[in-house]
Amino acid sequence: MMEITEAPAAAYMVDADTVLGQLETRPQGLTSSEIASRQKHYGANRLPSRRPPSLLMRFLRQFRDPLIYVLLAAFVVTLLLGHLLDSAVIFAVLFLNALIGTLQEGKAENALAAIRKLLRLQVKVRRGGKWQGVDAEELVPGDILQLRSGDRVPADLRILSAQSLRADESLLTGESLPSDKSAAVVSANAALGDRHNMLYAGTYIQAGRAEAVVTAIGTSTEIGKIQGLMQGVTVIQTPLTRQMQRFSKTLAALVLALCVLMTGFGLARQLLPPFEVFLAVISFAVAAIPEGLPAILSITLAIGVERMARRQVITRRLHAIETLGSVTIICTDKTGTLTRNEMFARSLRTHAGTYEATGAGYATQGELSGDNAVDAARFAALEVASLANDSELRQEGGHWQIVGEPTEGALRALTSKAGFAREGYQRLASIPFESSHKFMAVLVQRPDGTRRVLLKGAPDRVLERCRSMFDASGMVLPLDRVFWEREMRRLGSAGLRVLALAQQDVDAGQETLNLDNLGQSLTLLALVGIVDPPRPEAIDAIADCRRAGIQVKMITGDHSHTALAIAGEMGLLDPAHAKVLTGSEIDQIAPADLPAAALETQVFARTSPEHKLRLVEALQQRGQVVAMTGDGVNDAPALKRADVGIAMGVRGSEAAKEAADIVLPSSTVNFITH
Repeated sequence: MMEITEAPAAAYMVDADTVLGQLETRPQGLTSSEIASRQKHYGANRLPSRRPPSLLMRFLRQFRDPLIYVLLAAFVVTLLLGHLLDSAVIFAVLFLNALIGTLQEGKAENALAAIRKLLRLQVKVRRGGKWQGVDAEELVPGDILQLRSGDRVPADLRILSAQSLRADESLLTGESLPSDKSAAVVSANAALGDRHNMLYAGTYIQAGRAEAVVTAIGTSTEIGKIQGLMQGVTVIQTPLTRQMQRFSKTLAALVLALCVLMTGFGLARQLLPPFEVFLAVISFAVAAIPEGLPAILSITLAIGVERMARRQVITRRLHAIETLGSVTIICTDKTGTLTRNEMFARSLRTHAGTYEATGAGYATQGELSGDNAVDAARFAALEVASLANDSELRQEGGHWQIVGEPTEGALRALTSKAGFAREGYQRLASIPFESSHKFMAVLVQRPDGTRRVLLKGAPDRVLERCRSMFDASGMVLPLDRVFWEREMRRLGSAGLRVLALAQQDVDAGQETLNLDNLGQSLTLLALVGIVDPPRPEAIDAIADCRRAGIQVKMITGDHSHTALAIAGEMGLLDPAHAKVLTGSEIDQIAPADLPAAALETQVFARTSPEHKLRLVEALQQRGQVVAMTGDGVNDAPALKRADVGIAMGVRGSEAAKEAADIVLPSSTVNFITH
């Protein structure tokens, strides 16, 4: 069999037929002989695991420290001299330190195990022309898979066909919104989050269904590459550990030098018998070594751990407590850390006026206020937002949750704040959202018996189908395309995701709705600006950090204009250095120049797990003490490398929590400053 080498790297750049040819497969699937040959060549679709060190080996490794060597020598000498109390104290200190280190050392192995679990599942695959269920570990490049809503992606896949497909890729990209997927070819320089014809192992299908071909398995997948990064990351010593090692080496050298000097002087002057000189030197060495210092440090840090535990903060490594006090730079994710990870419909723009919503997240408390009290387009836009909508809001445990798409949940909350009542409406037909046309439309019968098509979607696609618009009184006017395009740019530059709302009255007898009878003569009603809003407490915490001399840098997988807008709103940007570096730009910076660029830039967008790791390492090369925050698998390598890694406990992935030193229940930046 010909070895397949190019398809995994180039699959998103070429059409589906070309990918099938590169992978030497066909829509009917592989034959049994091809499967056996490829399984022998590629191996199983799983991430490799190595045997972790035994408990005894982890325990013995804790004694590799200069001060510990001196304490071991002191223990042996005091035991031989019969000073049992001193021996017992030294032994207790040694045992306590080794026990604490042993319990903490397994976090990296646990993080890798959490990543490996993401590939264990059953999948539906076509082989020899027949669909069958197989274990995901048996997949090979060239297998044809079928996926539907709720499925977890078992390998890296190239989409062959898709219907209303959306995937939750926050695990890899950190983006809060699902990604629309299709089989269309994308550009060669597209970032991971922009490869809309690919599905990646470990992510979830949120809506729709698809057929796709396997392009990479095991360690060749994107999540496999993250595991490789994890294995290659070197955990650096904390500031306290480095200071203790310097102190230990200096003290050990000084005590040894003084012991030699005292021995030589005592024997040369014959002030005491040789045995008594030896005893005096040993007694001096034992007295000079602060054997209680490690115990005091451990007890002091343990007190800090206990106090933070009262605030539901889990501390996985004792020395992380001290490191927090030495942090000079905080590298933080955007979604869910600086922002609420809840979509919020902030602005409604009609031709007659602008309306701003109050409140937070999906909560229905708030109002929609604006500069035009009588605006027919406002009511009509709310009608579209409420009825061309499949989401529902529920209050659980005092918090509002959505069932459905985050964007539609934001629109549902907006209509509730405006007091729109959807009772009396009946949906007759619908056109579901598809990435090919990028809108959703419904045919409804209104309470007065009239029938109307309501449409919401991407502004450019909706604008193509509109020929008119409403004024404040409800009069239909010719479409002012220049006005709406200007408003689209204004909302987009503010970091808002923009949707357009439109309508069309139809005959009372119309029962169906499809792309053919939808037409091109709709009436544009309004634009809606939706955002994942900043946490108010995070804005205050960033201001506290700046006053304390701590830099806060945003590293996100989101688009640069969104990242800049949120950063500006949160006070992250220095007016003199208001710039953003994207992942592709980071790749073009020479390794020697990256530390300086990382230090002077506050916002990094469209970044991959490798970019995050490189940025943390670059900042550490400039002598900075770096705290890294995150909640996704894509954050795990950087969390492990940082001087102190901090994960979010509520929505965080298991891999992130296992790689972190501290796991928080709430806002990370707020925790560090308080």
